[in-house]
Amino acid sequence: MLQKDFKRLVLILLFTPFALWISLLILLPHIGMIRLSLREKVAPRVYEFGFGHYIDFLQEPIYWNTLLRTGSMSLLVTALALLIGFPIAYYIAKLAGNRTRGALFLLCLVPLWVSDLIRAFGWILLLRETGVLSSFLQWTGLVSGPVEFLYNDVTVVVGLVYTVMLFMIVPLVSTLDGMDNAMIEAGYNLGGNGFTVLRRIIIPYAMPGIVSGCIVVFMLTAGSYLTPILLGGKNSSWFTEQIYNQFITRFNWEAGAAFGMLLLLFTSLVIWLGLKLSGQTLANTVARS
Repeated sequence: MLQKDFKRLVLILLFTPFALWISLLILLPHIGMIRLSLREKVAPRVYEFGFGHYIDFLQEPIYWNTLLRTGSMSLLVTALALLIGFPIAYYIAKLAGNRTRGALFLLCLVPLWVSDLIRAFGWILLLRETGVLSSFLQWTGLVSGPVEFLYNDVTVVVGLVYTVMLFMIVPLVSTLDGMDNAMIEAGYNLGGNGFTVLRRIIIPYAMPGIVSGCIVVFMLTAGSYLTPILLGGKNSSWFTEQIYNQFITRFNWEAGAAFGMLLLLFTSLVIWLGLKLSGQTLANTVARS
């Protein structure tokens, strides 16, 4: 009996920090955001509950167009991160030696050694009209004057892919590392070529890692603020800027909370659709990756 009580106590002590983290940093803030988003100001310091801020969002095309644009750009960044990250992850998991694996992981970690702000300013120094790339093109004679590479969608996408690449590679490596090499050899022995083995064996096995990486990358990209604003400038049209404007510029915390909840609902819906289309479940994805 004492041993059973001791195990229960140990379980409670181990679970308590996780429960506090979930409750204090996730559940309670979101409950507060929902309550705040349902408050409508009818007079100075007088509020009543309603869905006015959500109705205002639906009635203003610039808001939901920005949300849809943010979602489509985030999907593009996710797809590019997958296309670039999958070969790297496969090489790390299946082809590279121990030393090479460590070096490649270190290279992937380098961007995270500095903050988003420093990374964004690094891209600005590289791509502005007086930056490194423009100066190099002028020095080689390929262009006759300064070239501005900033403040467009391509630059924003490049900056975001660079930022989130590690979060795509890590779950892919974790999943591919558990695949027996005999499965790949069997595919070749049965007459399959490289593309067939990739399509019929490697990708289905790696699907939990693919889905997990896509979920993390999509959520991080859709919720990004500094990179789209600094690299995209006035043309960024990122939904997090709308949330920032409501909270900070207009001091309309109720509308900002509503916009934040709408972004969460939108990204959750996209993830749910992605899971349905891929035939994966969230539990299986988390367990395998």
